[in-house]
Amino acid sequence: MPAAEPAPAAAARERGRELLAQYQCGACHVIPGVAAARGPVGPSLAGFGRRSYIAGTVPNRPETLVRWLVAPASLVPGTPMPNLGVSSADAQAMAGYLAALR
Repeated sequence: MPAAEPAPAAAARERGRELLAQYQCGACHVIPGVAAARGPVGPSLAGFGRRSYIAGTVPNRPETLVRWLVAPASLVPGTPMPNLGVSSADAQAMAGYLAALR
């Protein structure tokens, strides 16, 4: 039987899920566990935690994912991913949720 997840980690991941809904990421992406996240424009984020790359070119690491969520064009100039005004703290929580999608 797997050990229970520490409460702070579970709470942070839940906060990330809530923030993905708040920033309306589901307008473009399908995101498992996020209500109404059925967007047809961007790629599905199902299994995101298993991916090697963000946007097909940027290594999928926690620090780069946070940077991507805060300022996507700083990593991939001309990306269609919009800058949504995500704070670094919010991006860290969102990245935690996305990394857990296996």
